[in-house]
Amino acid sequence: MSAFQEARDFLLAHRTDYETAYREFAFPRLTHFNWALDWFDALPGEQLALWILEEDGSELRLTFAELTARSNRVANLLRRRGVRRGDRVLLMLGNEVALWETMLAAFKLGAVVIPTATLLGQDDLLDRLSRGAIRHIIAGSHLPRFDDIAGDFTRISLDGAAKESPRFEPDGPTRASDPLLLYFTSGTAAKPKLVEHSHESYPVGHLSTMYWLGLQPGDVHWNISSPGWAKHAWSCFFAPWNAGATVFIYNYARFHATGALRILGAKPITTFCAPPTVWRMLVQEDLAAHRVHLREAMSAGEPLNPEVIQRVRTAWNLTIRDGYGQTETTALAGNPPGQPVKPGSMGRPLPGYRIELSDEGELCLALATRPTGLMLGYAGDTRASNDTFYRTGDIAIRDAEGYLTYVGRADDVFKSSDYRISPFELESLLLRHPAVAEAAVIPCADPVRGCVPKAFIALVDGYKPGEKMARYLFSFIRETFSPYKRIRRIEFSELPKTVSGKIRRAELRTRPPAKEFRDDPRP
Repeated sequence: MSAFQEARDFLLAHRTDYETAYREFAFPRLTHFNWALDWFDALPGEQLALWILEEDGSELRLTFAELTARSNRVANLLRRRGVRRGDRVLLMLGNEVALWETMLAAFKLGAVVIPTATLLGQDDLLDRLSRGAIRHIIAGSHLPRFDDIAGDFTRISLDGAAKESPRFEPDGPTRASDPLLLYFTSGTAAKPKLVEHSHESYPVGHLSTMYWLGLQPGDVHWNISSPGWAKHAWSCFFAPWNAGATVFIYNYARFHATGALRILGAKPITTFCAPPTVWRMLVQEDLAAHRVHLREAMSAGEPLNPEVIQRVRTAWNLTIRDGYGQTETTALAGNPPGQPVKPGSMGRPLPGYRIELSDEGELCLALATRPTGLMLGYAGDTRASNDTFYRTGDIAIRDAEGYLTYVGRADDVFKSSDYRISPFELESLLLRHPAVAEAAVIPCADPVRGCVPKAFIALVDGYKPGEKMARYLFSFIRETFSPYKRIRRIEFSELPKTVSGKIRRAELRTRPPAKEFRDDPRP
């Protein structure tokens, strides 16, 4: 733990001195490390660790000591119910205290957690259960969703955890290289990849995220993201608690900009991170009318519009700082505190990362000097690899001062409301409909989400394009797709193709829209 703390303290001491931090920082190399036992449980017990505010005004506050005891009780319960080191646990919980208790408990046991979003459709769940090789499911109020699913796994309720001992004894040391987390993420194929992280790559790797966010001990940090996705672990778990800060959560049935601004003004929140979709909604309000306590404001997930940054700066005298990373990494580039922010740029490489650009401009990480925050690999990928670089699939340009500006994906994957969308996956789902002969999905500009999925559809003979057919397809999409993947716009058209028969998406992206049908435009 001393090596981890020294690295963390070095970054805290140089939080506004980027040149020194980047030049001299190195991730500690550990042989044995269990972040939950060795770091979290040793944090000052009297300090506030987790603060959950509900929409009705009720709230729960837990100190580090209280959360240590509660997670120990859950760990003892899980052990008694058969969870063992190396077991894969699917965790489907919302922003409730059980989420943090169970994550810490599983880490202490040495189990491997597969965080899962509560809004996934049935097909996505079946895929995760199958390819994730799940041994146990913890889903709280969502557990009935698994009643009709057969499989060799146990369904665990956390009822009775309060009766367990608040002390926990591990069954042995944890190797830093042992698997800790598995995250599903979309790719260019129909099946999302399964990203594997270790007890070192995410807990230790997120020192770079802590540095980008500018967190300090005692901060109250609010990050808006949904459980089940990597960004939630970034900024609602590892980075704040690496710094000894408080994780703040505001639960709402539906996001409203006015409600978020009211909370920012009423509560002592010092650091705030939100996806561009949220920032674009916030600036539609009168920001100057809300006095906030923020010292730091961040955005991640996709490039943020320069005009949004300017409106926040004018109202609050704060500059929103972009950051960049992937499910496969921690924050690897960004604008840390105290550094000039260039409009449109996602910043410079963060301490611990050395980024190279390929001849095509693709962001790459050299594997010879493998950064700690890079994943172990894709679970289940047994193909031999002689690669010397990890290729992010993202294209960027770099200026003379080292600032990186995002250009786009090397493939066709795109972001919508901070979620990564695979066109191939959506097209495959559309083709299930008997009226759809061919489909191509591209990103289409949207003032709130940044972009939304748009489908060009060629119908089977006998079906007529028009508003009635569009409504019919939108109904099918709402019933079949996970909410974050829903296609929001449809245009009926023959699809342009190459000689070899491949769809020319580049042509569709630049084609002026013809008759376009839109689904619910609200966030």
